[in-house]
Parts: sequence; structure tokens; C-alpha cells
Amino acid sequence: MTLFDGITARLVETDRLGVNILERDHDDPATPADRTVVLIHGNVSSSLFWQELMEDLPSDLRVIAIDLRGFGGSEHLPVDATRGLRDFSDDVHATLTTLGIDGPHLVGWSMGGGVAMQYAIDHPVRSLTLQAPVSPYGFGGTRRDGSRLTNDDAGCGGGGANPDFVQRLTDGDTSADAPTSPRSVLRSSYVNPDYATEHEDVWVASMLTTSTAEGNYPGDSAASEHWPGFAAGTRGVLNTMAPRYFNASSIVDLDPKPPVLWVRGTADAIVSDASFFDLNHLGALGVIPGWPGEEVAPAQPMISQTRDVLDTYRERGGDVTELVMEGVGHSPHLERPAEFRRALLTRIGYIGLAQHPAPPTEAIIISSSD
Repeated sequence: MTLFDGITARLVETDRLGVNILERDHDDPATPADRTVVLIHGNVSSSLFWQELMEDLPSDLRVIAIDLRGFGGSEHLPVDATRGLRDFSDDVHATLTTLGIDGPHLVGWSMGGGVAMQYAIDHPVRSLTLQAPVSPYGFGGTRRDGSRLTNDDAGCGGGGANPDFVQRLTDGDTSADAPTSPRSVLRSSYVNPDYATEHEDVWVASMLTTSTAEGNYPGDSAASEHWPGFAAGTRGVLNTMAPRYFNASSIVDLDPKPPVLWVRGTADAIVSDASFFDLNHLGALGVIPGWPGEEVAPAQPMISQTRDVLDTYRERGGDVTELVMEGVGHSPHLERPAEFRRALLTRIGYIGLAQHPAPPTEAIIISSSD
């Protein structure tokens, strides 16, 4: 019931693990890589979230959505967070190698945007589309220039997960009875509250595929002498984005540089300069007591960091377009599917700007090197 018409799932056995992928029934496996689009989901989700986009993309493209380890139908192997997001990106590479795909167009959402950036650092890609991506400096615990606030990344990683949310994932809770239920989190944080869809049960089912076994979501933590009293651990999903383990700012040094599309919504509750998932921001709001102040524990300016890195990417010869969607939350591809589809097709060179209408006023191209 979670697969849309024309979408099929299969397990790809790689030399690292078994990886579940979604494909379209009519796609030709012989399609060249320059007409192949690979979709990478974010945290607490799976490839199921991509199905509307998969249905809407032109039939002469090959489109593949990959489940990261510990999500969807892929094996639930533990995640070594000390490698940053490389366990995930190496799994993606192993999958594409097994499928005989070299240098596709890569699309990453949220944490998947960080996976896509890491993949591009390690392997050639034809283009890079980053939707509401994690900052190139990780999640939490950094100043605008990427420098770390503490030497142990206090307030970052697995210790920051809400234990009731984790328990409800484990229990398979499909209700909206509490603000920490997956369905409630979807409505409040993944999308703008005005978003409505007939597929909500599918999106919730996708969230509930998240493994909460040891070494998967959320991950371990360590005691810290710094506020709020814990620091990033070494295993599990949330620790992969701690700044001591993940830093993709070296993307500015790529040669050649794949063209980049950065898509984001102005109402994103997760990735912003004032994220409601950043404990330092919650401390400043008084939600978490004992906050030591702006000088010691400032909120991470995630959007500003990404723009700074991509501005440098552009200055060093890269082609970057930033597309901002007014009033959109963390999931532009769900909330404004036609606009996201148009921007993606333009970015991968399938259509040119002259061949397609300009984005509506709600979707504004901030900057472009085209």
C-alpha cells in the first residue's frame, strides 16, 4: 500500500550491505548516467517520500531512489559516526557501482543533502541538487565560519533526540495524539502546517521504517562539562552530523565543479538560522534551562553557512542557483512539486530557462551563475 502505481522496490546486494531502491516500471536500465537521477532521502524518512516526484519526472529519464542504511528496506547495519556521513555516501556509491551507474545527477534532501555533498567530494557527479540540506559544517555547535563552539561538540548528536519521539518510532505509532508522535512531527516540522495530502499515511509509514536499534537512530552520547551536559557520541545517525566528524566545506575545491541547485523554504523549522532542532536556539528561547548565553552557545546560522560556502564555490568557478520558496517548510518537493520539478529539470539540463516559464512569485531565484 505504500508503493504508488508504477513504482517498484528491489534489494540490491552490494559488497557493503543490501540496499533497497525504488524504480519506475518503465525506466530503461541502459539509460546513460547523464540522464539518470538518483534521489537520497533525509533523516527519519525513506525513499517512499520521493514517489510523487518520481511519477512526475519525464519518462525518458531513469530515476532511482535509495534507502540509506537503517531506513526503509535497506539493511539496518550500525553507523560509524566518526566517519561523518561517509558510511551513507559509501553505501550509495556501492549501490550505483553494482548498478553500473557512474556520475549521475544527485539529489539530496536534508541529511541526504549532506550525503550528496560528501558523495560529490569523493566521486564525480553531473549535477548536485540540495534540498533543505544540512549545513556543510554539520548540525549544531558551530559559528558562522564553521569553527566549533566546544572541543566535544556539546549539545550535538544522539543525546539531543527526544526520547518520547524515539519510543514512538520504535512502537510504530501512527497517531497524532501527542506532539512527539511521528505524524505530529511530520505536520509541524517536515512541512508547512498548511500542507495537506492524501499520502500522509505513506509519509508516516516511511518515517516508521527508521531503525532505532543500537548504532542507528538516534545514536549514543557522551557526558560533557559544557552546557547542556552532553556531547556527540561515536555511533548512530545524529552523531554523523556532529561538526567534529562532518565538514563538507571542501566542496569548494572540487575540480571540475558540478553545477549546484540549492532549494529551500522560508518556513523551514529544521534547517534555518533559527532552527527549532538546534538546542542552542531552544536554550535562547528558554525551552531548555540554563542556557549560558549568546557568546558561549549561539544558534547555528545554517542558511548563512550554506550560502557562504556556495558563494565561495561560485567565486571559484562553480555554477550555483539558489531557489527560495516563500512559506514552504522543510519539503519543497512535496509542498511545491511543480516548481521543484521545473528547477531540477533545468539544473540537470533537461530543459532550458528559455523553454520553460519563469518560476511564480512564490519561488524566487536568488542567485545564479548561468
